[in-house]
Amino acid sequence: MTTASPFVLAPAEQELIITRTFAAPRALVFAAWIDPRHAINWWGPRDYPATHMEIDARPGGRWRHCLRATQDGRELWQGGVFREVVPPERLVFTFSWEEEGERGLETLVTVTFAEEAGRTQMTFRQTPFRSAHEHDGHQEGWTSTFDRLDVHLKNLKGNSSQ
Repeated sequence: MTTASPFVLAPAEQELIITRTFAAPRALVFAAWIDPRHAINWWGPRDYPATHMEIDARPGGRWRHCLRATQDGRELWQGGVFREVVPPERLVFTFSWEEEGERGLETLVTVTFAEEAGRTQMTFRQTPFRSAHEHDGHQEGWTSTFDRLDVHLKNLKGNSSQ
């Protein structure tokens, strides 16, 4: 009789799902993902903001970003390929870190955007993860990143009313 390894995640644990609602129109939230002039302002966790952005938002187009640690200047590069770009509803792209080992593995990210009375419900999915450590690290990083997106969108709204 074989038993599952305690290090192998169950299928439900291999996927990260984060749902956020932003007080901004869907087209703007979508644009924040694919326009480097927006993305440079929010991409990356609070302690690792993006310093370099390349985005070719079309099926088959590549994206590549550099995150730099605020504490020690360490750079983390990440990138992938867009598989679907359906404005302003859906983005699907691959994601991998430019490092060796587990962080070099490719995951698939799907982001959907639903309009809700002038607000946008964004559902983010990333899969598969091979360890709870990677899953939890990405959950923490994306949560901080989406907090920064929320601030960026609020700043845009504040600037447009002036």
